[in-house]
Amino acid sequence: MMEESVSPIPDQPGSGSRTHYGSLTNDLSTRELRDVSQQALSRRRNHVTMAVLCYINLINYMERFTIAGVLLDIQKFFALSDSTAALLQTVFLCSFLLLAPLFGYLGDRFNRKYIMLAGLSVWIATAAAGSFVTKSCFWFLILMRALVGIGEASYSTIAPTIISDLYTGAERSAMICVFYIIMIVSSGLGYLVGAGSASLTGDWRWALRITPILGSVGLVLLIFLCPNPPRGAAETHGKGIQEKSSYLEDIKYLLKHKSYTSLSLGAITTSFNVGVLSFWMPTFLSRARVFQGLQPPCTREPCSPTDSYIFGALTVVSGILGGCLGYGLSRKLRDRVPNVDPLICGIGVLGACPCFFITIFVASISIPTTCVFIFISEILVSLNLTLMADMVLYIVVPTRRASAEAFQITLGHLLGDAVSPYIVGLISDTIVESDPESLAWSFHSLQYSLLISVFVAVLGGIAYLLTAHYITADRQAVLQLAEDYSPLGQDRN
Repeated sequence: MMEESVSPIPDQPGSGSRTHYGSLTNDLSTRELRDVSQQALSRRRNHVTMAVLCYINLINYMERFTIAGVLLDIQKFFALSDSTAALLQTVFLCSFLLLAPLFGYLGDRFNRKYIMLAGLSVWIATAAAGSFVTKSCFWFLILMRALVGIGEASYSTIAPTIISDLYTGAERSAMICVFYIIMIVSSGLGYLVGAGSASLTGDWRWALRITPILGSVGLVLLIFLCPNPPRGAAETHGKGIQEKSSYLEDIKYLLKHKSYTSLSLGAITTSFNVGVLSFWMPTFLSRARVFQGLQPPCTREPCSPTDSYIFGALTVVSGILGGCLGYGLSRKLRDRVPNVDPLICGIGVLGACPCFFITIFVASISIPTTCVFIFISEILVSLNLTLMADMVLYIVVPTRRASAEAFQITLGHLLGDAVSPYIVGLISDTIVESDPESLAWSFHSLQYSLLISVFVAVLGGIAYLLTAHYITADRQAVLQLAEDYSPLGQDRN
């Protein structure tokens, strides 16, 4: 009898010899099926984790902007000036930015899931407590808003780094895009939920109670459904990067990182203008209506929520369109133009400058035209919000990403939206002092103070274009490090 011929199968990755059909066939098939099954389970787990992180992000940013949705009601309730009302946003962001570096340090060294759980618990408790403030205790609302920043600092710093350890390449860019589009959408929903709940209940405090209830659901989901993946897991095929460094070394690394520092400068300017628009635009639209004689001034709460609804809806739609457009342009052009991401950011911000200018001055003539230019400017600004986060993750090594996110958040808020609402409010108060009883001058004072956003946007555009000069080399350095730590890279060494 002739012997049965044996045909070789191709080499398997990482094997040093050929594997032949025969007695090993069943074992090989079983192992392959098990590997495929594990990969499917891993991908399913990653997608579930991503869904939970996105849900918490939705609630997180909704809560941040519910205050702006009922700002007129709060001003009437406590009899606040523009600059004093802006302190509600300033104290929140000050605590947020002061604690972000701490959470960045912890996030690069300890269990990130436990850190987020602790922070979210503080956020839920303090956000709910602030809704029970009385008219004589404005200081208590200020204190609770400051403590809310603790919880949000922990989540905003760490969640993107977990996403970066679940996905890599184009898939990571897509997930980061989804994560940050949800952030933009939830900002708009914050106005709608805040104004809507106050209108339905007749009490603005309910605007501060909805998000803690929804946040409690996110806390439970985070406990049971989210893992704590090894840092750099996606880029090293699950192995992770264990490189240790001191906090001082991390800071020096980031300060010497050219594309990171210029990108952070661009992020500061974007944060500044987002803070101005998100906090003051509903109030600006309301004063424009009064100036045009379209509605009487609000003298008692609840004030009309119309402009909060309009601005919230514009923010939601423009955020989705801008985020998707920025991501789509990046995916389409990245192979041909390696530094396309900062170029998109720079062009978008510079393009928004004339739209800001027209928005500010056309408001005295036409509300619909104003809304059109608000919409266009928000689309152009939203081009960069998803790309900025992706750039930080691919130009910074995995063991320093939480610190990089933390420092960018700190600088962005310290010099951006933590101070911009107060600066605009202070300029407005200074201008209106020349004729404090005039409703027209109340509108013009805020109108002129908003011009600062145009000049800041020009600086931002320049910073993003500078980032484009350095980013390709910095990204390649991170890819090389990940390759050295991957199992295939170590086999070659």
